[in-house]
Amino acid sequence: MALLKLKNIGQIVEANISLGDLTIFVGPQATGKSIALQTLKLLTDTGFVQNELNTYGLDWSKDPDNFFDIYYGEGMHSIWKNGQSSIHWGGKEINLANLVKRARSVHGETVFFIPAQRVLALRDGWPRPFTDYASGDPFAVREFSEKLRRLVDTEFKTTEGSLFPQPRRLKVEFRNLLKKDIFSGFDLKVDKLHSQKRLVLGKKDGEHLPFMVWSAGQREFIPLLLGLYWLMPSTKVSTKQDIKWVVIEELEMGLHPRGISTVLLLVLELLHRGYKVLLSTHSPQVLDMAWAIKKLQVGNAVPSELLKIFNVKYSQSLGKVAESISKKTINVHYFNREGIVKDISSLDPSADDDSESLWGGLAEFSARANEVVSKLV
Repeated sequence: MALLKLKNIGQIVEANISLGDLTIFVGPQATGKSIALQTLKLLTDTGFVQNELNTYGLDWSKDPDNFFDIYYGEGMHSIWKNGQSSIHWGGKEINLANLVKRARSVHGETVFFIPAQRVLALRDGWPRPFTDYASGDPFAVREFSEKLRRLVDTEFKTTEGSLFPQPRRLKVEFRNLLKKDIFSGFDLKVDKLHSQKRLVLGKKDGEHLPFMVWSAGQREFIPLLLGLYWLMPSTKVSTKQDIKWVVIEELEMGLHPRGISTVLLLVLELLHRGYKVLLSTHSPQVLDMAWAIKKLQVGNAVPSELLKIFNVKYSQSLGKVAESISKKTINVHYFNREGIVKDISSLDPSADDDSESLWGGLAEFSARANEVVSKLV
């Protein structure tokens, strides 16, 4: 099990983060969840990140402060404080300022990062290139957007008909759920308006909906879907070469609870394929799933019991996914306002520590509502 230790990194005062097969970060806004995820990406893919920045003409002149403003985003140059900040990763202490000062060897990318701001990846329904952003926009946002642009221009270029659904993309059970819970009967298609390509939601009768009239959930989910397409090849190889970690920030944004359940099933598919997944979330539904899986693991439940949580019918394909999840480790970490990161992986509702019993505050409102109503009754 990998261990990431952070001290005085941005808002994070101290964090000892154990990374399982599935790792979940919870906590209020601006407590360092995204910083921790971006730092993991930088530590594992230093050479790749530097090479991408060089490719698009970004020069930090070997100055760490400049680099941090480019990578984490404008105003983040003070994220590392010499003499106060420290990082331990892979059993070694790493000086982040020294790490980025000189060029590192370029190896294959190991962390695929899907940022919370993924809706920015589409402008008028088409992925934006890396250079379409301001130089102070976070690297994770720019790089994800550029990946989508390459995908629709190359890997999906020869696709005839719809980008969704496709027989060779995702299991049929997932396609059916997405069609019902997110796409509402529409297909995702490539259209042209005055020679400009764009993604639209269309029906067989020719009716189509451009980007600006998509629902909030559809706008948030479609960039995520395209990323999942790439991570889940239809070939005999179940994962993309070199990619070991998949980061998804706030997968629940804009989605109805049924849509969130479907996306969580796709997360289980990623785990089944062999990726290690990191999620940041503000949705209690994500921790409901984590708690239920842990309980089913302890009880040695049959795979069909896990599928009942998602209200989906058992199939041989989904049964294999559920069976593999029974062997996966799940860790949960709470980022509090004081900058301390706590391990709440037990998810014990009777724990003395409110950060665990209330699951990082995600169950706090429900708990208060139940208490008030029960007293009244």
